[in-house]
Formats: sequence, C-alpha cells, structure tokens
Amino acid sequence: MLQKKAMIVSGAGLLVSWLYGEMGGLDTSWLAVFLCGLPIAWAALKELFIEKTINSDVLVTIAIVAAVAIGEIFAAGEVALIMMLGMWLENRTVAKAASALEEMVQMAPQTARIKRQDEWVEVVLEKVARGDLILVKPGEKVPVDGIVASGQAAVNQAALTGESLPVEKRVGDEVFMGTINTNGSIEVVAQRVGEETTFAKVTRLVAEAMERKAPVQRLLDKWAAWIVPSSLALAALMFCLTGDLVRAVTILIVFCPCALVLATPTAIMAGIGSAAKHGILIKSGVALEQVGLVNAILFDKTGTLTEGKLQVTGVARLRSVRQEDVLRVAAALERHSEHPLAQAIVAAGEAQRLELPEVESFLVHPGNGVSGRIEGKEVLVGNRRFFAEMGVSTDELRQLQEEQEKTGQTAVFVASEGKLVGMVSLADRVRLESRDTVGLLRLHGVGEIAMLTGDNQGAATHIARQAGVTTVFAEQFPEAKYQRVEEYRKRGLIVGMVGDGINDAPALTSAHVGIAMGAGGTQIAAEAADIVIMTDDISKVADAVKLGRKTLQVIRENLIVSSTINLAAVGLAMLGIVGPVGGAFVHNATSVLVVLNSARLLHYLSTQNKQKRTTPPAHSSCESCTCAKGFCDLGTSKG
Repeated sequence: MLQKKAMIVSGAGLLVSWLYGEMGGLDTSWLAVFLCGLPIAWAALKELFIEKTINSDVLVTIAIVAAVAIGEIFAAGEVALIMMLGMWLENRTVAKAASALEEMVQMAPQTARIKRQDEWVEVVLEKVARGDLILVKPGEKVPVDGIVASGQAAVNQAALTGESLPVEKRVGDEVFMGTINTNGSIEVVAQRVGEETTFAKVTRLVAEAMERKAPVQRLLDKWAAWIVPSSLALAALMFCLTGDLVRAVTILIVFCPCALVLATPTAIMAGIGSAAKHGILIKSGVALEQVGLVNAILFDKTGTLTEGKLQVTGVARLRSVRQEDVLRVAAALERHSEHPLAQAIVAAGEAQRLELPEVESFLVHPGNGVSGRIEGKEVLVGNRRFFAEMGVSTDELRQLQEEQEKTGQTAVFVASEGKLVGMVSLADRVRLESRDTVGLLRLHGVGEIAMLTGDNQGAATHIARQAGVTTVFAEQFPEAKYQRVEEYRKRGLIVGMVGDGINDAPALTSAHVGIAMGAGGTQIAAEAADIVIMTDDISKVADAVKLGRKTLQVIRENLIVSSTINLAAVGLAMLGIVGPVGGAFVHNATSVLVVLNSARLLHYLSTQNKQKRTTPPAHSSCESCTCAKGFCDLGTSKG
C-alpha cells in the first residue's frame, strides 16, 4: 500500500514539474527521486554488497544518480517511477506463502480411543504408544499405523494411495493414519505412532520440497550481468572521446531498462488475468513461466484423469431376469447401507428412475454384503466370498468378473431365492476430455506424459489406455510419487505434476509446477500447488500450458522490441541528438508498446480455445465400456 501511494505522489510531482516547471524554486520531480529512487538504490546496494550479485536495480540507480548529478531531476524521477511501477506489478504476481503444511497437520486426527483397564478411553494422540489397542468407529479417521486385531471395515485410503475404492480391512490387515473408516468398527494394534507414521512422512516430504523450491531468477536480472558493465563502459568511452558529460549521462539513462522492467510483469499479469477468467488460478508469475517451459507432465489417476467417484458401468443378467430388475433389487437393498459401493448402486437406480420396492428383514454382513426380503423373496447382494458362505454359486459370471477386475472394476453379485440372477459392475470413470487433453499436451510440445496411481497395475493400465497415456506407474504411495518427480527432475526435465489429493501433495510441491484439480480435490493439494484448476475440466491443464508458452513468447517479443528501441536511442544519444529528458521520454513510448503487446494475452484463451468435445468416446467392446450414459448388458441371457 505504501509503495502504491509513493507512486501516486511521485507521478503527481512529475506531472506538475512537466506542466509548470519549478514552483517556488523547488522542482517537484524530487518527490519521485526520493520516494521511488531511494528504495531502488537501497535494494541495489543490498544486492551488490550483501548478495554479491548485479541486477537491473544497480543500473537504474547509476542512471538516477548520474541524472541528478548533472541537474536533470525530471529525467531521474521518471526513470525511478517507471522502475518502481515494474517492481510493483511484479510483486503483485508473487503468491503468498503456501499453508499446505499447516493444513496437513490439521487433517491429522488429534485424539484416539484406546483401551485402558477394559474400558475405552479417549486420549490426545501424543499419549498413544506402540502396542496400544485402538477402537476406530465408522466415520472416524485412523489415528495410527497399525494392524487390525478384530472387526471388519471398508477404509477409504485415498488420502495416501489415491485408490478410488474403499479397501475392505479385516483381522491381520494393515491400516494407516489419516485414512477414513467408512463403515464397520475395527480394533487396531498401534505399530507406528506420531512421527513414525506414513502420514507424518508425507508431511516431511512436503516440507523438504517447499524449502528446496527456490524462485526462478528474472530474465531481466540475467541480462543485467552484461547490461550494467556495457552501459558503464559505453558512457565512459563517450565521455573520454567527447568530454561531454551530458551525452555520457544520456547514454546511461537511455540504457536504463525501464521497458525491460515492464516486459515480464505486464505480460504475466495479463496472462494470470486471462487464466482467471477461464477458471485457472495461477498463484505466481514464476508458476506461469514454469508451466510455459514444462516438457514432462505426470498425472495422478483418481480424481484427475478419472472422475474420482464410483459409478455403475454395467449390469449383467442371467436367465430370464431383466437387466432393470437386477439393478432394481440391488438398489432397493443397498438403499439401507452406508457403504460407498451401495451409494453408487442406489444413485444408478435413481438415474434410471427405477421404482424401488420395500425391503424387509434387512441385514448387513460387514465386509461381505447385505441381505433382505423383497416382494416375498430372499435377496442377497455382495461379493463372491459372501455368496460362497451363503452357498450360492457364482461360476456362471466368475470369468466375466475376473476380466473386469483386471481393468479396475468391482463386481457386486445379486441373488434371489438362492440363485444367482446377475451382477452389477462399478468403477471410477475416465473423464471424457482426458484423451483430448493428453493429445493437446503432446501437440504443445510436452514429450513425457505419465500416470501415477496407488491402484494395481491392471486397473492403472486400463485407465491409462483410455486416457491415451503410455507410461504408467502403479501402486505408488505418496513417497513413491515424490520419488518419481525427483527422477524426472534429475533427467533435466521441467516437470509438471497434476493431482487432487493429500497423497499428491509431496509430488505437487516437488515438481517445477504443481497443478491441482481444485473443484473436487482437497484443500491440501490446492495449497501445495502452484496452479489450481477451479473446475472439473482437465482440459484446462492444456490451456494453462498453452497460455504459459504464449506468455513466454510475448515476454520475448517485449524484450526484443524494447531492446531494439533502446539501442536505437543509445545511437542517437551518442550522436548528441537525444538528451536526458528525450531519453526519458523514449522510455515512456517503449513502455506503452510493451503494455499494449502484453494486453493481447487478456483475450488469448478466449480466441484460441476450441469447442470442447461433448460426446462420449466410442469403445471397441462392451466389456471395456465406461460410457457416460446408460448401462451395458454384460451377461448373456439364458432362458
């Protein structure tokens, strides 16, 4: 705010000086020299003597001091104001420090229910020790890494593995801190607590990546390494040859890169503004520049390339039973269950506008399925193990189920009066725009595209094939995803990571540019990322890359135009045609051109975006169907 006020006062002082000259013996241009020039000089001194580096501030300071020395106060003030304006614009594009670590700590459970003298007692997490027996009820987070001692539950491990389906946990299975018990109660023996847990390890990885992630050096500051000595040498040479101090100072003023200062921040602000209008939140200028340079992008699967929620993908039927009846009785029973699979089946029944019958004698069989009486018949809905226990054969659909499980689909069997009548298949569905997005990224020059997921190899390969991704890394926990990003970085690639979950946070932070799917993703991922896609449209990842590349092109154009004009002005200054004030006005004209060129980015995405594809992709076979509408008859009718 103080910087903005200083620029307003300085601009007013320069305007008064230009219109009326000195007032009462005082040149109001001094306001710009002091309010804008002194902060720049202070920054230059710190860079020169503390950081031991030369940047654009050093040349601007020399030009201001030289102009003041020969009495050209207006020229000195104008240079200082334009430089300060460029710094202010650039600072506005710098993101606030991400609060991902704080958010992650808050996500961890703070208490645990442990057994003390045959009673369950709730204690703060710090008092839990290895070997304690812990009770985890439905809806609660697991507070430790441990082994299930008793009970059964479906645990949502998406926070750590990204798996779209809850994992059934029973005695002897391992559970992890931060995962959510969706149904059923389990007793867990603590194996790792506090800083030893997998969740704590994820937090440390994020912290390490954030500490290492340094901002990219401004292109202008890279140029300053040769601009500063060149301008000083040329000015000194001119003074030695002509003895004209004014001409030498004019060279310093003209060489002063005011338009160059505006070249990058104006383009970046226009690019960020254009992105925001299209649902893409770019947190910093560095992020926009980096996304324009990426040549490798790694995608998370669940919630990124896929929709991140279970949906019914097919209904198989046997004998003379209708497909609608299989789904109808399954949805009627599952309506009374809280399991995520059940909710997906009910949603499918509602989407088909099926009239669901009443259920009597409803019973939950934890970890297996549900049963009840519908229209006078005993109906079972559940997994193969449940049907084996109940004496119902699944041989007729076993091969189909095994084929589907290889592609990441889950089978739920349906039986009536002790006989198998059908099967409902569920899966996380690939986003319609995923394949097009991958194709556009390759078109924009992203040569390396891979998918990272916690799912098994079969399911991962199936999804990747549909999305057009050829490189797949399956069964990747957060640390493994982080290591994959590091491997790509070590190969000298500029890496972009796209994800939506807590499990992606270390990789998002470690990548050169992290991109989070913000609409359905977690706050942790959004905080850890450099760019947030505010909708579920993954094609905006390609838009961000395209915009980044265009922004870099505009920045280069700005630098070339301003440099060309500056060189021409230097030549005129050497000939004595342009004086200090004239040189300062050259800055104004060049700056206007730079701003106008950058402004083109404001409408770039609007004019470049093609019509999004709205029709679902065609599939080669019914068995691989993940259509957005309707259900496939995956079985065969046996009359």
